[in-house]
Amino acid sequence: MNISTAFDSGSVDIVSLERADDIQLKIRKDSQSDFLQWFHFRLQGAAGENCRIRFLNAGETSYVKGWEDYRAVASYDRKHWFRVPTSFDGKELTIEHCPQSNSVYYAYFEPYSSERHLDLIGMACESAWCEVERLGATVDGRDLDLLVLGDGDPAKRKIWVTARQHPGETMAEWFIEGLLERLLDEDDAVSRSLLAKATFYIVPNINPDGSARGNLRTNAAGANLNREWMTPSLEFSPEVYLVRQKMHETGVDLFLDAHGDEALPYVFVAGCEGNPNYSPRLMQLENAFKQYWLQSNPDFQDQQGYEKDKPGEANLTLATNYVGQHFDCLAYTIEMPFKDNANLPDEEYGWSGERSRKLGASVLQPIFGVIDQLR
Repeated sequence: MNISTAFDSGSVDIVSLERADDIQLKIRKDSQSDFLQWFHFRLQGAAGENCRIRFLNAGETSYVKGWEDYRAVASYDRKHWFRVPTSFDGKELTIEHCPQSNSVYYAYFEPYSSERHLDLIGMACESAWCEVERLGATVDGRDLDLLVLGDGDPAKRKIWVTARQHPGETMAEWFIEGLLERLLDEDDAVSRSLLAKATFYIVPNINPDGSARGNLRTNAAGANLNREWMTPSLEFSPEVYLVRQKMHETGVDLFLDAHGDEALPYVFVAGCEGNPNYSPRLMQLENAFKQYWLQSNPDFQDQQGYEKDKPGEANLTLATNYVGQHFDCLAYTIEMPFKDNANLPDEEYGWSGERSRKLGASVLQPIFGVIDQLR
């Protein structure tokens, strides 16, 4: 048998690989950081074996509650991912699976590779409605891509959407893929109407370094980008610095930041109710946005989510709070589950890349519903 991680987002440490029924691993820390949760590896030479894969340090990870009712994903072809039996005893996470092939991949969630990211950029730029702009370089020297959809008319609304500040939250880029495919569909009346009223600024992956390195939450320098928005730097958090700089050039009328939550098995949003500038106008916009989304996609719900910030106590280092405060605009963090959607469970796939894509496409409905009220 052999376990390898020498590929995009590969990450795990091998402790023992002597027997298929007792494979011992440890989850690896993020670059320059103590965060640990993401894993992605390839197992070879175990076809037909009843494999028992133990993560010895699961009880020491960053989000231990994330393992409750969690099931890992597996794939033979890296295209079709399915859930496998997984248990957690408070200390160790255990996968029990009999692979049908001598090559099988396991991951924390369905990966979204750097190659697929580049393919997504290429697909979008085939449209006459879209241009790609290089904002600058990441810590590792990768391109930071911004997609601009629309004609850039300054009189139009400016809608910003970002994803993968936390690189292991791969469902966020699947979400962007679905959003982009629908927004660029010339036969979709909602998309055409939106582009007639707004310019979209979309960053499909704001943390490509962390994505390639197999990090859960940090960039190559160890920065948690979603705590960098007040004082980003070109040395430690250039990704936030460059995106924020562009936002100040264009202005923002609506901001959506796509994420995944380890523990909560629901799709939900978190807003800016704790910001100093929070007002009845913003509350009305938030409520309208949620009502339109509830009507367009049953995967979204508004009963479960984070505890709301008290007035004036928001953490302005978070992207949503910073942007909502500085631009006095509707701003939401969108959260999707790593597990399954408890309201609409799927035994074979759980929450998946495909469901994230569908959710991304559906978010155009609430945007369409509130666009005339944004300013």
